[in-house]
Amino acid sequence: MKTKNIFKKVNLFLIAFILIVPSSCTKEYTDRPSEDQVSLDAYYSSNNQVATATNAMYNRTWFNFNNKFFYAIAEVGSGNMYTNSSDVNAMRNFSILGSDPELFNGWKSLWANIAQANAIINFLPERVGPAVSSDVLNNTVGEAYFIRATAYFYLVRLWGAVPIIENNLDFADNPLIAKNRVQDVYELIKRDYTQASELLYEKNRGSNYNDNAHVSKGSAKAMLAKVYLYLKDYSNAKLLAEEVINSGEFKLLGGTSLPSNSFADLFKYEYNNNQESIFALQWKTDGVYGSGNNCNTQFGISTSNVSTSNATYGGVFAPSQDILNLYETNDLRRKETIMLPGDVYPEVLAKLGSNFGQLVVPPANEIGGQGAGAAIKKYCIGIVNGNATGPADGWAMMNNSTYIMRYAELLLIHAEATLAGGASTSDANALSSFNAVRERAGLTPLTSITFDDIFTERRKELAFEGDYWFDLGRIPRADAIAIMSAQNRGNMDFANYFTPTTGNSPDNNGNDFLLPYPDNDVSKNPKLNEEPVPYVFN
Repeated sequence: MKTKNIFKKVNLFLIAFILIVPSSCTKEYTDRPSEDQVSLDAYYSSNNQVATATNAMYNRTWFNFNNKFFYAIAEVGSGNMYTNSSDVNAMRNFSILGSDPELFNGWKSLWANIAQANAIINFLPERVGPAVSSDVLNNTVGEAYFIRATAYFYLVRLWGAVPIIENNLDFADNPLIAKNRVQDVYELIKRDYTQASELLYEKNRGSNYNDNAHVSKGSAKAMLAKVYLYLKDYSNAKLLAEEVINSGEFKLLGGTSLPSNSFADLFKYEYNNNQESIFALQWKTDGVYGSGNNCNTQFGISTSNVSTSNATYGGVFAPSQDILNLYETNDLRRKETIMLPGDVYPEVLAKLGSNFGQLVVPPANEIGGQGAGAAIKKYCIGIVNGNATGPADGWAMMNNSTYIMRYAELLLIHAEATLAGGASTSDANALSSFNAVRERAGLTPLTSITFDDIFTERRKELAFEGDYWFDLGRIPRADAIAIMSAQNRGNMDFANYFTPTTGNSPDNNGNDFLLPYPDNDVSKNPKLNEEPVPYVFN
Protein backbone atom coordinates (compact mmCIF):
# COMPACT_ATOMS: atom_id res chain seq x y z
CA MET A 1 0.00 0.00 0.00
CA LYS A 2 1.27 3.42 -0.83
CA THR A 3 0.27 6.78 0.37
CA LYS A 4 0.85 9.89 -1.55
CA ASN A 5 4.16 10.47 0.22
CA ILE A 6 4.89 7.19 1.89
CA PHE A 7 5.21 5.31 -1.26
CA LYS A 8 6.44 7.85 -3.67
CA LYS A 9 8.91 6.11 -5.96
CA VAL A 10 12.01 7.71 -4.60
CA ASN A 11 14.36 4.79 -5.10
CA LEU A 12 17.42 4.00 -3.10
CA PHE A 13 20.49 2.36 -2.08
CA LEU A 14 23.21 3.26 0.19
CA ILE A 15 26.47 1.91 -0.91
CA ALA A 16 27.78 2.82 2.45
CA PHE A 17 27.15 -0.83 3.10
CA ILE A 18 29.58 -1.90 0.59
CA LEU A 19 31.80 -0.33 3.15
CA ILE A 20 31.41 -2.72 6.03
CA VAL A 21 33.93 -5.27 4.86
CA PRO A 22 37.24 -6.48 6.30
CA SER A 23 39.29 -3.85 4.54
CA SER A 24 37.61 -0.51 4.36
CA CYS A 25 37.09 1.22 1.05
CA THR A 26 36.18 4.60 2.46
CA LYS A 27 36.95 6.79 5.40
CA GLU A 28 33.30 6.61 6.44
CA TYR A 29 33.81 2.92 7.16
CA THR A 30 37.11 3.34 8.99
CA ASP A 31 35.54 5.95 11.22
CA ARG A 32 32.96 3.49 12.52
CA PRO A 33 33.59 2.25 16.07
CA SER A 34 35.06 -1.24 16.21
CA GLU A 35 32.03 -2.62 18.06
CA ASP A 36 29.97 -2.06 14.92
CA GLN A 37 32.03 -4.25 12.66
CA VAL A 38 33.17 -7.78 12.12
CA SER A 39 36.93 -7.53 11.84
CA LEU A 40 38.46 -10.26 9.72
CA ASP A 41 41.88 -8.75 9.38
CA ALA A 42 43.11 -10.97 12.19
CA TYR A 43 43.84 -14.68 12.00
CA TYR A 44 41.36 -16.82 13.91
CA SER A 45 43.29 -19.51 15.72
CA SER A 46 40.81 -20.80 18.31
CA ASN A 47 37.26 -22.11 18.39
CA ASN A 48 36.25 -19.35 20.79
CA GLN A 49 37.49 -16.63 18.46
CA VAL A 50 35.44 -18.07 15.61
CA ALA A 51 32.36 -18.77 17.75
CA THR A 52 32.25 -15.17 19.02
CA ALA A 53 32.87 -13.56 15.64
CA THR A 54 29.13 -13.02 15.15
CA ASN A 55 28.35 -11.61 18.61
CA ALA A 56 28.00 -8.02 17.42
CA MET A 57 25.54 -9.17 14.76
CA TYR A 58 23.04 -9.96 17.51
CA ASN A 59 22.99 -6.40 18.86
CA ARG A 60 25.00 -3.43 17.65
CA THR A 61 24.32 -3.86 13.94
CA TRP A 62 20.58 -3.91 14.72
CA PHE A 63 20.54 -0.89 17.02
CA ASN A 64 19.50 1.78 14.51
CA PHE A 65 16.79 -0.55 13.24
CA ASN A 66 15.39 -1.37 16.68
CA ASN A 67 15.91 1.94 18.48
CA LYS A 68 13.03 3.86 16.85
CA PHE A 69 12.58 2.91 13.21
CA PHE A 70 11.12 -0.57 13.76
CA TYR A 71 8.36 0.71 16.03
CA ALA A 72 7.75 3.92 14.08
CA ILE A 73 7.04 1.89 10.95
CA ALA A 74 5.64 -1.47 12.02
CA GLU A 75 3.66 -0.37 15.08
CA VAL A 76 2.77 3.30 14.52
CA GLY A 77 2.24 2.58 10.83
CA SER A 78 -0.03 -0.37 11.52
CA GLY A 79 -2.13 1.54 14.04
CA ASN A 80 -1.00 -0.41 17.10
CA MET A 81 1.00 2.49 18.55
CA TYR A 82 0.41 6.20 18.87
CA THR A 83 3.03 8.92 18.96
CA ASN A 84 3.14 12.60 18.26
CA SER A 85 6.90 12.84 18.68
CA SER A 86 8.16 14.60 15.57
CA ASP A 87 11.00 12.20 14.85
CA VAL A 88 8.80 9.08 14.70
CA ASN A 89 5.24 10.15 13.90
CA ALA A 90 5.25 10.34 10.09
CA MET A 91 3.67 6.92 9.70
CA ARG A 92 0.73 7.89 11.89
CA ASN A 93 -0.74 9.78 8.93
CA PHE A 94 1.22 8.00 6.19
CA SER A 95 3.34 11.03 5.30
CA ILE A 96 6.84 9.60 5.56
CA LEU A 97 9.37 10.92 3.05
CA GLY A 98 12.72 9.75 1.77
CA SER A 99 14.35 12.52 3.82
CA ASP A 100 13.15 11.02 7.12
CA PRO A 101 16.19 10.45 9.42
CA GLU A 102 14.74 7.38 11.14
CA LEU A 103 13.89 5.86 7.76
CA PHE A 104 17.56 6.18 6.89
CA ASN A 105 18.61 4.72 10.24
CA GLY A 106 16.55 1.59 9.74
CA TRP A 107 17.69 1.22 6.15
CA LYS A 108 21.39 1.54 6.90
CA SER A 109 21.12 -0.84 9.85
CA LEU A 110 19.74 -3.61 7.63
CA TRP A 111 22.45 -3.07 5.05
CA ALA A 112 25.08 -3.08 7.78
CA ASN A 113 23.86 -6.52 8.81
CA ILE A 114 24.13 -7.74 5.24
CA ALA A 115 27.63 -6.38 4.86
CA GLN A 116 28.74 -7.92 8.15
CA ALA A 117 27.25 -11.27 7.16
CA ASN A 118 28.93 -11.10 3.76
CA ALA A 119 32.27 -10.53 5.44
CA ILE A 120 31.84 -13.71 7.50
CA ILE A 121 30.53 -15.81 4.62
CA ASN A 122 33.16 -14.79 2.11
CA PHE A 123 36.28 -14.34 4.19
CA LEU A 124 36.14 -16.16 7.50
CA PRO A 125 36.76 -19.72 6.18
CA GLU A 126 40.13 -18.76 4.72
CA ARG A 127 41.27 -17.01 7.89
CA VAL A 128 40.99 -19.77 10.47
CA GLY A 129 43.78 -21.91 11.84
CA PRO A 130 44.07 -25.71 11.92
CA ALA A 131 42.91 -25.87 15.55
CA VAL A 132 39.47 -24.52 14.64
CA SER A 133 36.79 -27.20 14.47
CA SER A 134 34.88 -27.47 11.20
CA ASP A 135 31.64 -27.66 13.20
CA VAL A 136 32.42 -24.36 14.91
CA LEU A 137 33.33 -22.71 11.62
CA ASN A 138 30.22 -24.04 9.89
CA ASN A 139 27.97 -22.83 12.70
CA THR A 140 29.45 -19.31 12.57
CA VAL A 141 29.03 -19.12 8.81
CA GLY A 142 25.49 -20.47 9.26
CA GLU A 143 24.75 -17.62 11.65
CA ALA A 144 25.89 -15.17 9.00
CA TYR A 145 23.58 -16.72 6.41
CA PHE A 146 20.75 -16.48 8.93
CA ILE A 147 21.41 -12.79 9.67
CA ARG A 148 21.69 -11.95 5.97
CA ALA A 149 18.41 -13.69 5.23
CA THR A 150 16.67 -11.90 8.09
CA ALA A 151 17.94 -8.48 7.01
CA TYR A 152 16.81 -9.11 3.43
CA PHE A 153 13.44 -10.37 4.68
CA TYR A 154 12.86 -6.99 6.32
CA LEU A 155 14.20 -5.07 3.33
CA VAL A 156 11.97 -6.79 0.79
CA ARG A 157 8.86 -6.37 2.93
CA LEU A 158 9.60 -2.72 3.65
CA TRP A 159 11.03 -1.51 0.34
CA GLY A 160 10.26 -4.18 -2.23
CA ALA A 161 12.93 -4.47 -4.92
CA VAL A 162 16.44 -3.91 -3.53
CA PRO A 163 19.95 -4.76 -4.73
CA ILE A 164 21.19 -8.26 -3.97
CA ILE A 165 24.77 -8.14 -2.71
CA GLU A 166 26.44 -11.41 -1.80
CA ASN A 167 29.97 -10.00 -1.64
CA ASN A 168 30.45 -6.31 -0.95
CA LEU A 169 33.90 -6.26 -2.52
CA ASP A 170 32.31 -7.02 -5.88
CA PHE A 171 30.99 -3.46 -5.87
CA ALA A 172 33.77 -1.61 -4.08
CA ASP A 173 34.67 0.33 -7.22
CA ASN A 174 31.15 0.73 -8.58
CA PRO A 175 28.51 2.35 -6.37
CA LEU A 176 25.89 2.25 -9.13
CA ILE A 177 23.96 -0.94 -8.52
CA ALA A 178 20.63 -1.95 -10.00
CA LYS A 179 17.91 -3.21 -7.71
CA ASN A 180 16.75 -6.78 -8.19
CA ARG A 181 13.27 -8.18 -8.49
CA VAL A 182 11.25 -9.04 -5.41
CA GLN A 183 11.04 -12.70 -6.44
CA ASP A 184 14.84 -12.84 -6.67
CA VAL A 185 15.26 -11.30 -3.22
CA TYR A 186 12.92 -13.94 -1.84
CA GLU A 187 14.90 -16.62 -3.63
CA LEU A 188 18.06 -15.42 -1.91
CA ILE A 189 16.26 -15.41 1.44
CA LYS A 190 15.09 -18.98 0.94
CA ARG A 191 18.56 -20.11 -0.10
CA ASP A 192 20.20 -18.38 2.87
CA TYR A 193 17.83 -19.82 5.47
CA THR A 194 18.21 -23.25 3.89
CA GLN A 195 21.98 -22.95 3.99
CA ALA A 196 21.79 -21.77 7.59
CA SER A 197 19.63 -24.76 8.54
CA GLU A 198 22.31 -27.07 7.14
CA LEU A 199 25.25 -25.38 8.87
CA LEU A 200 23.90 -24.37 12.27
CA TYR A 201 23.97 -26.48 15.41
CA GLU A 202 20.93 -28.48 16.38
CA LYS A 203 19.73 -27.46 19.84
CA ASN A 204 17.31 -28.54 22.52
CA ARG A 205 16.46 -25.38 24.38
CA GLY A 206 16.04 -25.82 28.08
CA SER A 207 16.34 -23.92 31.32
CA ASN A 208 19.96 -22.86 30.76
CA TYR A 209 18.93 -19.73 28.91
CA ASN A 210 22.48 -18.57 28.21
CA ASP A 211 22.87 -21.47 25.79
CA ASN A 212 19.87 -20.26 23.80
CA ALA A 213 21.18 -16.85 22.80
CA HIS A 214 22.38 -17.77 19.32
CA VAL A 215 20.27 -19.23 16.54
CA SER A 216 20.03 -22.90 15.61
CA LYS A 217 18.86 -25.18 12.81
CA GLY A 218 15.38 -24.89 14.25
CA SER A 219 15.59 -21.10 14.18
CA ALA A 220 16.43 -21.11 10.48
CA LYS A 221 13.64 -23.56 9.64
CA ALA A 222 11.12 -21.56 11.66
CA MET A 223 12.04 -18.32 9.89
CA LEU A 224 11.90 -20.10 6.53
CA ALA A 225 8.40 -21.33 7.39
CA LYS A 226 7.42 -17.69 7.90
CA VAL A 227 8.91 -16.75 4.53
CA TYR A 228 6.93 -19.51 2.82
CA LEU A 229 3.78 -18.28 4.54
CA TYR A 230 4.36 -14.79 3.11
CA LEU A 231 4.79 -16.36 -0.33
CA LYS A 232 1.56 -18.35 0.18
CA ASP A 233 3.51 -21.56 -0.27
CA TYR A 234 1.38 -23.17 2.39
CA SER A 235 2.59 -26.73 1.88
CA ASN A 236 6.22 -25.83 2.56
CA ALA A 237 5.28 -23.48 5.41
CA LYS A 238 3.28 -26.27 7.06
CA LEU A 239 5.99 -28.88 6.45
CA LEU A 240 8.71 -26.77 8.06
CA ALA A 241 6.52 -25.58 10.92
CA GLU A 242 5.60 -29.17 11.75
CA GLU A 243 9.23 -30.24 11.55
CA VAL A 244 10.22 -27.60 14.10
CA ILE A 245 7.20 -28.29 16.31
CA ASN A 246 7.86 -32.04 16.30
CA SER A 247 11.55 -31.52 17.09
CA GLY A 248 10.61 -30.31 20.56
CA GLU A 249 13.36 -27.66 20.47
CA PHE A 250 11.05 -24.77 21.37
CA LYS A 251 8.18 -24.59 23.84
CA LEU A 252 5.66 -22.03 24.98
CA LEU A 253 6.97 -20.46 28.15
CA GLY A 254 4.64 -21.71 30.86
CA GLY A 255 2.96 -24.15 28.50
CA THR A 256 -0.83 -24.16 28.55
CA SER A 257 -1.19 -24.82 32.28
CA LEU A 258 -2.08 -21.13 32.58
CA PRO A 259 0.18 -19.81 35.32
CA SER A 260 -0.89 -16.22 35.63
CA ASN A 261 2.60 -14.91 34.93
CA SER A 262 3.73 -17.13 32.04
CA PHE A 263 3.08 -14.58 29.27
CA ALA A 264 4.41 -11.77 31.45
CA ASP A 265 7.64 -13.69 32.05
CA LEU A 266 8.44 -13.55 28.34
CA PHE A 267 9.36 -9.88 28.67
CA LYS A 268 11.28 -9.96 31.93
CA TYR A 269 15.03 -9.61 31.93
CA GLU A 270 15.61 -12.86 33.83
CA TYR A 271 13.76 -14.77 31.08
CA ASN A 272 16.00 -13.58 28.25
CA ASN A 273 16.49 -16.45 25.77
CA ASN A 274 13.85 -18.68 27.30
CA GLN A 275 12.72 -21.80 25.48
CA GLU A 276 10.14 -19.86 23.45
CA SER A 277 12.74 -17.58 21.84
CA ILE A 278 13.48 -18.57 18.24
CA PHE A 279 15.54 -15.48 17.42
CA ALA A 280 16.09 -12.48 19.66
CA LEU A 281 18.45 -9.53 19.61
CA GLN A 282 20.98 -9.81 22.43
CA TRP A 283 21.59 -6.44 24.03
CA LYS A 284 24.77 -5.96 26.09
CA THR A 285 25.24 -2.52 27.60
CA ASP A 286 28.92 -1.66 27.59
CA GLY A 287 29.03 2.12 28.06
CA VAL A 288 29.01 2.75 24.31
CA TYR A 289 25.92 4.26 22.73
CA GLY A 290 24.02 1.69 20.68
CA SER A 291 24.66 -1.44 22.69
CA GLY A 292 21.44 -1.61 24.73
CA ASN A 293 17.68 -1.93 24.39
CA ASN A 294 16.01 1.48 24.55
CA CYS A 295 12.42 0.23 24.84
CA ASN A 296 12.23 0.68 28.60
CA THR A 297 12.65 4.41 27.98
CA GLN A 298 10.69 4.66 24.72
CA PHE A 299 7.70 2.80 26.19
CA GLY A 300 6.09 3.04 29.62
CA ILE A 301 5.08 5.92 31.87
CA SER A 302 6.92 9.21 32.22
CA THR A 303 5.75 12.08 34.43
CA SER A 304 7.29 14.03 37.28
CA ASN A 305 5.26 11.94 39.71
CA VAL A 306 5.51 8.45 38.20
CA SER A 307 8.16 7.13 35.83
CA THR A 308 9.22 3.66 34.71
CA SER A 309 12.31 4.99 32.94
CA ASN A 310 15.89 5.41 34.15
CA ALA A 311 16.09 8.45 31.89
CA THR A 312 14.74 11.92 32.51
CA TYR A 313 12.26 11.42 29.68
CA GLY A 314 10.23 8.52 28.35
CA GLY A 315 7.00 7.39 26.79
CA VAL A 316 7.88 8.25 23.19
CA PHE A 317 5.52 5.50 22.01
CA ALA A 318 2.10 4.69 23.51
CA PRO A 319 -0.75 2.32 22.67
CA SER A 320 -3.14 3.57 20.02
CA GLN A 321 -6.76 4.20 20.88
CA ASP A 322 -7.59 1.49 18.36
CA ILE A 323 -5.81 -1.25 20.29
CA LEU A 324 -7.12 -0.41 23.75
CA ASN A 325 -10.25 -2.51 23.26
CA LEU A 326 -8.60 -5.37 21.36
CA TYR A 327 -8.40 -7.79 24.27
CA GLU A 328 -11.22 -9.67 25.97
CA THR A 329 -11.53 -8.93 29.67
CA ASN A 330 -10.16 -12.35 30.66
CA ASP A 331 -7.21 -12.27 28.24
CA LEU A 332 -4.06 -12.49 30.36
CA ARG A 333 -2.08 -10.77 27.62
CA ARG A 334 -3.82 -7.42 27.96
CA LYS A 335 -2.23 -6.38 31.23
CA GLU A 336 1.19 -7.58 30.06
CA THR A 337 0.85 -5.67 26.78
CA ILE A 338 -0.98 -2.47 27.73
CA MET A 339 -0.91 -0.59 31.05
CA LEU A 340 -4.26 0.96 31.95
CA PRO A 341 -5.10 3.22 34.90
CA GLY A 342 -5.32 1.23 38.13
CA ASP A 343 -3.18 -1.69 36.94
CA VAL A 344 -0.70 -2.84 39.58
CA TYR A 345 2.71 -4.30 38.72
CA PRO A 346 4.49 -5.43 41.90
CA GLU A 347 7.55 -6.52 39.92
CA VAL A 348 8.07 -3.13 38.23
CA LEU A 349 10.10 -0.66 40.27
CA ALA A 350 9.03 2.91 39.47
CA LYS A 351 10.03 6.40 40.49
CA LEU A 352 7.30 7.82 42.69
CA GLY A 353 8.24 11.47 43.03
CA SER A 354 11.55 11.37 44.87
CA ASN A 355 11.01 7.81 46.11
CA PHE A 356 10.77 4.35 44.56
CA GLY A 357 8.10 1.68 44.81
CA GLN A 358 5.90 -0.78 42.98
CA LEU A 359 4.13 0.56 39.93
CA VAL A 360 0.48 1.46 40.26
CA VAL A 361 -0.65 3.00 36.98
CA PRO A 362 -2.00 6.52 37.62
CA PRO A 363 -5.18 8.03 36.13
CA ALA A 364 -5.28 8.43 32.36
CA ASN A 365 -4.45 12.14 32.40
CA GLU A 366 -1.39 11.49 34.61
CA ILE A 367 0.30 8.77 32.57
CA GLY A 368 2.21 11.30 30.49
CA GLY A 369 4.07 10.32 27.38
CA GLN A 370 1.81 10.98 24.44
CA GLY A 371 -1.53 11.71 26.04
CA ALA A 372 -2.83 8.29 25.10
CA GLY A 373 -4.24 7.56 28.56
CA ALA A 374 -2.36 4.26 28.59
CA ALA A 375 1.19 2.99 28.31
CA ILE A 376 3.03 0.05 26.77
CA LYS A 377 3.95 -2.78 29.12
CA LYS A 378 5.87 -5.10 26.78
CA TYR A 379 9.62 -4.48 27.13
CA CYS A 380 8.96 -2.00 29.95
CA ILE A 381 10.79 -3.51 32.92
CA GLY A 382 11.13 -0.47 35.17
CA ILE A 383 13.93 1.23 37.05
CA VAL A 384 17.22 -0.64 37.45
CA ASN A 385 16.56 -3.24 40.10
CA GLY A 386 19.39 -5.75 40.49
CA ASN A 387 18.81 -9.15 38.95
CA ALA A 388 15.22 -8.27 38.11
CA THR A 389 16.18 -5.81 35.40
CA GLY A 390 19.92 -6.04 34.91
CA PRO A 391 22.10 -2.97 34.40
CA ALA A 392 21.46 0.22 32.48
CA ASP A 393 24.02 2.29 30.64
CA GLY A 394 24.50 6.04 30.68
CA TRP A 395 21.68 6.44 28.16
CA ALA A 396 19.28 4.39 30.34
CA MET A 397 19.36 1.50 27.89
CA MET A 398 19.03 -2.02 29.24
CA ASN A 399 19.80 -5.65 28.40
CA ASN A 400 16.38 -7.23 27.95
CA SER A 401 16.31 -9.04 24.62
CA THR A 402 14.14 -8.09 21.65
CA TYR A 403 12.18 -10.90 20.03
CA ILE A 404 12.31 -11.22 16.28
CA MET A 405 10.43 -14.53 16.38
CA ARG A 406 8.82 -16.57 19.16
CA TYR A 407 7.47 -20.10 19.20
CA ALA A 408 3.94 -18.77 19.71
CA GLU A 409 4.16 -17.20 16.28
CA LEU A 410 5.37 -20.45 14.74
CA LEU A 411 2.30 -22.19 16.17
CA LEU A 412 0.07 -19.56 14.53
CA ILE A 413 2.02 -19.93 11.27
CA HIS A 414 1.35 -23.67 11.42
CA ALA A 415 -2.37 -23.08 11.91
CA GLU A 416 -2.52 -20.61 9.02
CA ALA A 417 -0.49 -22.83 6.72
CA THR A 418 -2.85 -25.71 7.47
CA LEU A 419 -5.83 -23.47 6.69
CA ALA A 420 -4.01 -22.78 3.39
CA GLY A 421 -6.26 -19.98 2.25
CA GLY A 422 -9.45 -21.89 2.94
CA ALA A 423 -12.59 -20.54 4.58
CA SER A 424 -12.11 -22.45 7.83
CA THR A 425 -10.50 -25.55 9.26
CA SER A 426 -11.21 -27.99 12.06
CA ASP A 427 -7.95 -29.85 11.48
CA ALA A 428 -6.86 -31.27 14.83
CA ASN A 429 -3.21 -30.29 14.46
CA ALA A 430 -4.05 -26.74 13.39
CA LEU A 431 -6.42 -26.39 16.34
CA SER A 432 -3.80 -27.78 18.70
CA SER A 433 -1.30 -25.12 17.60
CA PHE A 434 -3.80 -22.27 17.57
CA ASN A 435 -5.44 -23.17 20.87
CA ALA A 436 -2.12 -23.60 22.68
CA VAL A 437 -1.57 -19.86 22.20
CA ARG A 438 -5.13 -18.99 23.25
CA GLU A 439 -5.14 -21.25 26.29
CA ARG A 440 -1.95 -19.77 27.66
CA ALA A 441 -3.71 -16.41 27.43
CA GLY A 442 -6.58 -17.78 29.53
CA LEU A 443 -9.04 -18.03 26.63
CA THR A 444 -11.27 -20.95 25.76
CA PRO A 445 -10.20 -23.11 22.81
CA LEU A 446 -12.03 -22.90 19.48
CA THR A 447 -13.34 -25.91 17.57
CA SER A 448 -12.96 -24.33 14.14
CA ILE A 449 -10.84 -21.40 12.96
CA THR A 450 -10.87 -18.95 10.07
CA PHE A 451 -8.19 -16.66 8.68
CA ASP A 452 -9.74 -13.76 10.59
CA ASP A 453 -9.41 -15.76 13.81
CA ILE A 454 -5.71 -16.29 13.15
CA PHE A 455 -5.17 -12.72 11.95
CA THR A 456 -6.72 -11.31 15.13
CA GLU A 457 -4.89 -13.78 17.36
CA ARG A 458 -1.61 -12.75 15.80
CA ARG A 459 -2.33 -9.11 16.57
CA LYS A 460 -3.16 -9.90 20.20
CA GLU A 461 -0.17 -12.16 20.75
CA LEU A 462 2.43 -10.12 18.86
CA ALA A 463 1.31 -6.55 19.53
CA PHE A 464 4.27 -4.14 19.81
CA GLU A 465 6.65 -6.82 18.49
CA GLY A 466 6.71 -5.46 14.95
CA ASP A 467 4.49 -7.82 12.94
CA TYR A 468 1.11 -6.17 12.43
CA TRP A 469 2.25 -3.84 9.64
CA PHE A 470 3.51 -6.84 7.70
CA ASP A 471 0.34 -8.81 8.41
CA LEU A 472 -1.71 -5.96 6.97
CA GLY A 473 0.54 -6.11 3.92
CA ARG A 474 -0.36 -9.78 3.41
CA ILE A 475 -4.10 -9.26 3.06
CA PRO A 476 -5.96 -7.74 0.09
CA ARG A 477 -5.19 -4.06 -0.15
CA ALA A 478 -8.83 -3.00 0.04
CA ASP A 479 -9.23 -4.91 3.29
CA ALA A 480 -6.07 -3.39 4.74
CA ILE A 481 -7.15 0.11 3.78
CA ALA A 482 -10.56 -0.44 5.34
CA ILE A 483 -8.95 -1.58 8.60
CA MET A 484 -6.50 1.29 8.74
CA SER A 485 -9.01 3.96 7.69
CA ALA A 486 -11.26 2.94 10.59
CA GLN A 487 -8.49 3.24 13.19
CA ASN A 488 -8.53 6.13 15.62
CA ARG A 489 -4.94 7.35 15.21
CA GLY A 490 -5.27 10.22 17.65
CA ASN A 491 -4.83 10.42 21.41
CA MET A 492 -7.43 10.17 24.18
CA ASP A 493 -8.55 13.77 23.64
CA PHE A 494 -8.54 14.14 19.86
CA ALA A 495 -9.59 11.43 17.42
CA ASN A 496 -7.77 11.34 14.09
CA TYR A 497 -8.52 9.18 11.07
CA PHE A 498 -6.38 8.87 7.96
CA THR A 499 -7.10 7.01 4.74
CA PRO A 500 -4.04 5.75 2.88
CA THR A 501 -3.97 6.41 -0.84
CA THR A 502 -2.90 3.56 -3.07
CA GLY A 503 -0.53 2.96 -5.90
CA ASN A 504 0.61 0.04 -7.95
CA SER A 505 3.95 -1.70 -7.86
CA PRO A 506 4.65 -4.29 -10.57
CA ASP A 507 6.98 -6.05 -8.15
CA ASN A 508 4.50 -6.62 -5.36
CA ASN A 509 1.42 -7.70 -7.29
CA GLY A 510 -0.56 -4.71 -6.13
CA ASN A 511 -0.07 -5.35 -2.42
CA ASP A 512 2.77 -2.98 -1.75
CA PHE A 513 3.20 -1.61 1.74
CA LEU A 514 6.38 0.06 0.56
CA LEU A 515 8.45 2.86 2.04
CA PRO A 516 10.34 5.50 0.08
CA TYR A 517 14.03 4.86 -0.37
CA PRO A 518 16.28 7.31 1.51
CA ASP A 519 16.91 10.41 -0.58
CA ASN A 520 20.63 10.54 0.04
CA ASP A 521 21.07 7.00 -1.29
CA VAL A 522 19.01 7.78 -4.36
CA SER A 523 21.32 10.69 -5.07
CA LYS A 524 24.34 8.38 -4.77
CA ASN A 525 22.78 5.67 -6.89
CA PRO A 526 20.28 7.13 -9.41
CA LYS A 527 20.39 3.78 -11.22
CA LEU A 528 17.86 2.68 -8.64
CA ASN A 529 15.23 4.84 -10.28
CA GLU A 530 15.23 2.22 -13.01
CA GLU A 531 13.15 -0.94 -13.10
CA PRO A 532 14.49 -3.92 -11.15
CA VAL A 533 16.50 -6.48 -13.05
CA PRO A 534 16.74 -10.27 -12.69
CA TYR A 535 19.51 -11.55 -10.45
CA VAL A 536 21.81 -14.25 -11.78
CA PHE A 537 22.47 -16.78 -9.05
CA ASN A 538 25.66 -18.81 -9.08
